[in-house]
Amino acid sequence: MMQGGSGRRVTFGGEEITLPPINMKVVITVLGLLFLIILMYTSIYQIEADEEGVIKRFGKYIDTNPPGLHWKLPFGIETVTYVNTKRVFPVEFGFTTIRAGIETQYGTGKSFEESRMLTGDLNIAVIQWIVQYKRADPVKFLFNVRNVDKTIRDVAEAVMREVVGDQSVDEVIIIKRREIGNEVKPKMQALLDYYETGIEIITVELKSADPPERVKPAVNAVNTAKQEKEKIENQAWEAYNREIPKARGEAQKLIQEAEGYSLNRINRAKGDAEKFISIWQDYRLAKDVTRRRLYLEALQEVLPKIKKKFIVDSDQKGWLPLMRFDETKGRN
Repeated sequence: MMQGGSGRRVTFGGEEITLPPINMKVVITVLGLLFLIILMYTSIYQIEADEEGVIKRFGKYIDTNPPGLHWKLPFGIETVTYVNTKRVFPVEFGFTTIRAGIETQYGTGKSFEESRMLTGDLNIAVIQWIVQYKRADPVKFLFNVRNVDKTIRDVAEAVMREVVGDQSVDEVIIIKRREIGNEVKPKMQALLDYYETGIEIITVELKSADPPERVKPAVNAVNTAKQEKEKIENQAWEAYNREIPKARGEAQKLIQEAEGYSLNRINRAKGDAEKFISIWQDYRLAKDVTRRRLYLEALQEVLPKIKKKFIVDSDQKGWLPLMRFDETKGRN
């Protein structure tokens, strides 16, 4: 560099050129701005809404920050690791999702071995299931276990084999598919909590439980027979529940009618007996009057039913000629 503000001369391509002089103020200003940009870039960071930031100083854990804009020591003194704590991550067993969409495509590949399990009655079942989890504790997730994904797979497979080993093949394939998932979930969570992985299990769902391909036709035939048996039993129970209550209702109706008839006859008999006793008591006190009253009451009941009445003298001897018969009706 030349004194007095003159530039430096250099030769380029056989020609001598003069470079402009360097302005130190501009250089210092540019360096200062660059330093400020690097300082801001390495000290200010943004944590998304579904994440938490784990802060480390020289590799040692310091703090965990929630979503938002934060500041840390620059130039790599403090670093931040972003952990998604809201997203639900799936782990598939026995199958692999090749392409997700309206018509999701699945494949088996090398995952077939982990899906074959021995049941409690020494049969083999091919089980496909999925585990969904969240990274609930980002600190434990980052520092306590070296490979969390592999740990989840190993724990899930071990627990599933334990639960399936306590069931019969019919229970695994037909009866207790949902119950098996509900039983696996708390056992997995207990093991993962014991290892302090920071993982929270959301669901354990059995996608399918089938017999091996070689025996599937025979098992399907057995299942069809069982379904037919259950269908016939349900139809029988339906007929039973329809006819038995009806018969019981009819029997109860007959019993009530008989009881009503019995009560009616008893009450009528009691009434007749009380009436007879009352008449007998009146007769004991006044025999002639009672006899006359009974006679008049009988006539009062009988006479209205007689169409023709003949009143004759008690001393009349030949009262037959007095009666006029209908000649037409009298002819044979």
